[in-house]
Amino acid sequence: FCLVDFLSLFRQVRERLKQQVVEMKEKFPGFRPGLAILQVGNRDDSNLYINMKLKAAAEIGISANHIKLPNTATEADVLKCIASLNGDPAVHGFIVQLPLDSDKPINTEKITNAVAPEKDVDGLSSINAGKLSRGDLGDCFIPCTPKGCMELIRQTGIQVAGKRAVVVGRSKIVGAPMHDLLLWNHATVTTCHSKTSTLAEEVGKADILVVAAGKAEMVKGEWIKPGAIVIDCGINHVPDSTKASGKRVVGDVAYNTAKEKASYITPVPGGVGPMTVAMLMQSTVESAQRFLEKFQPGKWNIQYTQLTLKVPVPSDIEISQSCIPKPIDQLAKEVGLLPDEVELYGQTKAKVHLSALKRLKNQPDGKYIVVTGITPTPLGEGKSTTTVGLVQALGAHLHQNVFACVRQPSQGPTFGIKGGAAGGGYCQVTPMEEFNLHLTGDIHAVTAANNLVAAAIDTRIFHELTQTDQALYNRLVPSVSGVRKFSDIQIRRLQKLGINKTDPTALTKEEVNLFVRLDIDPGTITWQRVLDTNDRFLRKITIGQSPTEKGFSRTAQFDITVSSEIMAVLALSDGLVDMKKRLGRMVVASSKRGEPVTADDLGVTGALAVLMKDAVKPNLMQTLEGTPVFVHAGPFANIAHGNSSVLADKIALKLVGKEGFVVTEAGFGADIGMEKFFNIKCRYSGLRPHVVVLVATVRALKMHGGGPTVTAGVPLPKEYVEENLQLLAKGCSNLNKQIQNARIFGVPVIVAVNAFKTDTKAELALVVQMAKEAGAFDAVECTHWAEGGKGAVALAQAVQRASQTPSNFRFLYNVELPVVDKIRLIAQQIYGARDIELLPEAQEKVTLYTKQGFGNLPICMAKTHLSLSHDPEQKGAPTGFILPIRDIRASVGAGFLYPLVGTMTTMPGLPTRPCFYDIDLDPVSGEVNGLF
Repeated sequence: FCLVDFLSLFRQVRERLKQQVVEMKEKFPGFRPGLAILQVGNRDDSNLYINMKLKAAAEIGISANHIKLPNTATEADVLKCIASLNGDPAVHGFIVQLPLDSDKPINTEKITNAVAPEKDVDGLSSINAGKLSRGDLGDCFIPCTPKGCMELIRQTGIQVAGKRAVVVGRSKIVGAPMHDLLLWNHATVTTCHSKTSTLAEEVGKADILVVAAGKAEMVKGEWIKPGAIVIDCGINHVPDSTKASGKRVVGDVAYNTAKEKASYITPVPGGVGPMTVAMLMQSTVESAQRFLEKFQPGKWNIQYTQLTLKVPVPSDIEISQSCIPKPIDQLAKEVGLLPDEVELYGQTKAKVHLSALKRLKNQPDGKYIVVTGITPTPLGEGKSTTTVGLVQALGAHLHQNVFACVRQPSQGPTFGIKGGAAGGGYCQVTPMEEFNLHLTGDIHAVTAANNLVAAAIDTRIFHELTQTDQALYNRLVPSVSGVRKFSDIQIRRLQKLGINKTDPTALTKEEVNLFVRLDIDPGTITWQRVLDTNDRFLRKITIGQSPTEKGFSRTAQFDITVSSEIMAVLALSDGLVDMKKRLGRMVVASSKRGEPVTADDLGVTGALAVLMKDAVKPNLMQTLEGTPVFVHAGPFANIAHGNSSVLADKIALKLVGKEGFVVTEAGFGADIGMEKFFNIKCRYSGLRPHVVVLVATVRALKMHGGGPTVTAGVPLPKEYVEENLQLLAKGCSNLNKQIQNARIFGVPVIVAVNAFKTDTKAELALVVQMAKEAGAFDAVECTHWAEGGKGAVALAQAVQRASQTPSNFRFLYNVELPVVDKIRLIAQQIYGARDIELLPEAQEKVTLYTKQGFGNLPICMAKTHLSLSHDPEQKGAPTGFILPIRDIRASVGAGFLYPLVGTMTTMPGLPTRPCFYDIDLDPVSGEVNGLF
């Protein structure tokens, strides 16, 4: 007989697997195959086997995790643990150690079937067993012992096909799958068991004999056919007085007599056992490889939605409701998100967990595209529509991986004058009613968090006015069960005050006074209450008029929610930790000593983080043609930076892969949204854009050429519906200036000429010509509103070409410059101003913020979007004007100063005929009707 060198064989398998793991790590930095072993109870034999598996995993480079439940664990406990491991993307192989050593009744088959088939590296689930029995060997996991047995048989060099094989034993773990495995390797297989009456006769026919009966030395040597291959899977203990333990281990085959007749035979112990462990490791590595193949970043298998175009183009809501979106979990899977990274909000929207960014952190980013526009008319020029059209063209028509990242719209304008912001025509985020209304509640979370701060400010002033230092201290640091203790946020305040004490009883009277008195100067409060509704009558209010407020009243106001600094914080944060720090840094007022008072000083930071913990996750939706969209954050584009979230962009850039595209939109014209995108958002995110898409319309350019006033809700004057090349050419001065504004930052510019049905071919051709002459990389006529992605294919191809050219991105200014110099640079280089003029209040703020340490923050100019200047009536590209700065305010948590240019409101009002006149609900179908 011949004894296979099992130790050498095991080492070969181990070295092969180790090399495969190394190759995976090199190809996917930071990746490591993961194995989880779930044990119930504390059986000695199970502990021994698990330790062998853990040791083997460590040698190969597999990350192995041993989860141990007590023997009091119930079936529900075990199933809950399995569900958690099924959803863990770091676990690629998962076994339940049998038997389950529990005091409670547990259905073993129910437990093994609960393991996700794609992670069932033990091959014990019914799905994997069924696939094996059908011969789907390449699409299932084979139980490790039979798999190891086959490896041992192959090592003998025997040709399995055509041989007679006998399997003794019919267990689900070894016998039955061994039969199937031999059968599908083309052996003629007989299964025997303890009740087989002609067992010796059947064994004698076997060229290949696999014994897994669980009975010591059941198969006798004389039964075995001369030259047969014998695989002994048994492990049995028999009495042996010569051993210290009083017993020895034997197999199911009488080894000493069998070896005289077999050509190959496995020893017990030391044969099948180590190979079983090796096959467990091999299955885990195979599972990890399948995972990488399936969820390889940048490798999408996406189904696009076919549009049925109609002429004339129906209303936006009709188009949206006529297109049936894919289930959002399907889209998430298509773009490479894992099930545990997606939190479903119904069938059409979902939140994406930040763990996706952590998983993908070592993957390269795709191409980063920003869509902006010329100075618009009050009607808007279609930036959102162009953003959606571009991603539909890149994805559904050019088959590139592409994500759109857009802001969530405020409900105020939706029900007010503007309507929805989902795009338009055949280029929309869908369902538009979900997009335009509550979505997943992020804006409501911002409202709640903002107003909690406002309540905390006035309440703190009230209590400080009506209580002594000691009374305040007793309430701020109460005695609970005779023990007084500072909270973490109170410790931070003490440290800020230079009081390095943690014992509440150790503070002096002076220290207590410093600790409990914020001494907020009511005249310096910059924090306002917010509401996500246009309500002009809340622009100025008086609070504290109830008798219970003891005469403490002050003038205050409501702003629209999206103007809250918390919204800007959400948009600029790169994770929960960063968001919490930014929330704590928000300055709400100054003390009477002139020191900044922060949310952290108010003790509200942790509560704000709790209110915002779900809002920080980007929202996943889709376009009409089935391309993915992140809808996240919606900061104002005047007193804030007007861009969607950094987190959405970062996750999307990882998901699309190196050759993919992420298209994001900057609010208002290029002089506002794009400038802030570059100088604020890109500065904080560290991301570098590849292409600017500048949206222009004939209508807006005619306005800049001196055309009549354009008013929402009023028919356009004839100058806008009749060809007028002279007026158009004059208005291209604004286009030229905005092209130059983009080029200042070193990024190539593509002009997207958003065509309307009233535009003539000569007018469109003139805009294209003048854009190229002004330095645009390319200029393209687009008809995506009427044709969907098909109408933006030329734009998408131009973006592809431009993205291959070098992007020499640079900021406009160094943040270390004095505040006034940074403002002047923006005014002169972006707006075309001759100089700036700081009014007294603004000059005071420059001095104050510089003294308080905020002088090195970026600048976020708050000015009209209807002109390059501060005067909305000045169209075209005015020059030589003085830009007046009437005040400067600080969003310290978000991370910028915002100078106020001219007058503006942060609480819009409703028009005479608001959009809500057209909005209704069908009580039968539940569908939203009306014009968005």
